[in-house]
Amino acid sequence: MADLILRGIAKSYGEVHVLKDIDLDIKAGELIVFVGPSGCGKSTLLRMIAGLERISAGDLEIDGQRVNDVPPASRGIAMVFQSYALYPHMTVRENMAFALKIAKKPAQEIDKAVENAARILQLTDYLDRLPKALSGGQRQRVAIGRAIVRDPKVYLFDEPLSNLDAALRVATRIEIAQLKEQMPDRTMIYVTHDQVEAMTLASRIVVLANKGIAQVGTPLELYERPVDEFVAQFIGSPAMNLLPGEITATGAQTTVRLDSGGTARSAVPSQPADLGRRVNIGVRPEDFVPSDHAPIFTGQVDFVEALGEVTLLYVPQGAEAPPVIAKLPGIHADLRHKTVALGADPAKVHLFAEGRSLLYR
Repeated sequence: MADLILRGIAKSYGEVHVLKDIDLDIKAGELIVFVGPSGCGKSTLLRMIAGLERISAGDLEIDGQRVNDVPPASRGIAMVFQSYALYPHMTVRENMAFALKIAKKPAQEIDKAVENAARILQLTDYLDRLPKALSGGQRQRVAIGRAIVRDPKVYLFDEPLSNLDAALRVATRIEIAQLKEQMPDRTMIYVTHDQVEAMTLASRIVVLANKGIAQVGTPLELYERPVDEFVAQFIGSPAMNLLPGEITATGAQTTVRLDSGGTARSAVPSQPADLGRRVNIGVRPEDFVPSDHAPIFTGQVDFVEALGEVTLLYVPQGAEAPPVIAKLPGIHADLRHKTVALGADPAKVHLFAEGRSLLYR
């Protein structure tokens, strides 16, 4: 088991600052997922933890030991990369055993470790095959098995499913979740751009943006209580709708008159000093419901995506603004070019001022 502590971690390439002031405590046994837009530094931070990138500033501790200058092989870490990086001329058994042979481990110990990893990953029947005889999902499992046999303190996953097709992604994601259940004391850090992977795998999610950490929390915390507009729109698909307006009544329930003409009520409390303040209300597409009584937003449906179990309605809100998106259960393909009135439970209506949630001031 291993705790990781990151204090003031920064990464620069000359005058270019990639990450700065990263403070994060990772408890032993957690599965932490790093998410964020392309170029935000997710993989760079993972590689600094692995020792593959030098830390420009700050301290990294693993199990109470400062490891900034400790070589990768001595950190007790195993990394699974985006590419499988298997030796094509070696069997599955030989690929998984290779690192232990280089470390001159006894043959009996190597065989036991390989057999155990193969059992966990359901690869026992494939140990004598070459990588070319395996599917993409099986190859990725071999890459994970190569990490398991080393029995590391920390597992690092750098977008391991990005090369798989949709069906294999789902199957392999489930296998990784089951793998974590079988190794509850092992710490895992996982980088992905896929929200489904993050929401279904993570003990906690770390959202990276603007060279730092935007928010850390459980998947439901980030979904239900985002600290700012960036996290609110990054977590969830389709993204949260933001509609501008002005606070017209304060108290335990805040009333906002929207620029589009509607009125919204939010369970986010406000103060008398907020009266007249410019805000954005946030409503997730799935929280909109048809409502002819005091609707938040009314407009003509421009486009419909009927997905079977749900229907996405796209309703323009102005030339400069993105369309309002509502996700309704069932099939509503007949609503295209019709006017809809949309409301929402005040408990589901978020409130942002200057980009920050009023819940966290």
